[in-house]
Amino acid sequence: MRTVRFIGPGRAGRALALALATAGWEVVGFRSRHQPVDDAADGVDVLVLSVPDDAVAAVAAAVEPREACAVVHLSGSLGLDVLTPHPRRASVHPLVPLPDPERGAVRLRSGATFAVAGDPAASDLVAALGGIALAVPDGDRALYHAAACVAANHLVGLLGQVERLAAAAGLPLGAFLPLAHAALEDVAESGPRRALTGPAARGDRATLERHLAAMPPEERAGYRAGVALALQVQAQVQAGAEAEAEADHGADAGAVAGAGAVVAA
Repeated sequence: MRTVRFIGPGRAGRALALALATAGWEVVGFRSRHQPVDDAADGVDVLVLSVPDDAVAAVAAAVEPREACAVVHLSGSLGLDVLTPHPRRASVHPLVPLPDPERGAVRLRSGATFAVAGDPAASDLVAALGGIALAVPDGDRALYHAAACVAANHLVGLLGQVERLAAAAGLPLGAFLPLAHAALEDVAESGPRRALTGPAARGDRATLERHLAAMPPEERAGYRAGVALALQVQAQVQAGAEAEAEADHGADAGAVAGAGAVVAA
């Protein structure tokens, strides 16, 4: 049986501990990063540093290195250099939200994808959870984590705007969630280029202008940012159409240019 200890009893650490315990690992216990941690690597196969990103290096430096113990951090953006004192270093970052330990543990054992690097202990941990290990080298970690934040955090922020605009029209957020689910399903099935619909994709500037005029001024910057992102996808669609049929170029270019004027307004 593999043994694991955690430093940092936050949501991520407790969710991972519960998931690993369910998978048959022995969770030796937790320590706070504010407690003595010099001997935290003693007697365990894996030591997980489930602490904030800006504390990882300091906590790792406070732990006495042990040849038999792999030290693992859970940061999506940090490389392995923050664990430099330790001979066996690894990182494991799950691509699932962990809102609380119970739901987080279920998600961690749902076949999720994990970004891993370093010691084979990282892949072993992911395998124990039934997950998919995706190797992400240190040089790509910040960009990888940016994509993860857009996929989850920014999506929540976007739905917050949906909630506010809907409320202004006297409607509940729930009325729009099936639309959001369907759009995500279309992206999963066909990719963003085929899934994109709506006035930005059509170059319908008049509709976009009506939207902006109707919404509170504080919502317009976020809306314009969304239109700009949709236009980037439409530009990719246009580029593909140009490669297949040059004759379509003029109409598609005009549509993108018309909607682009709304973004610049």
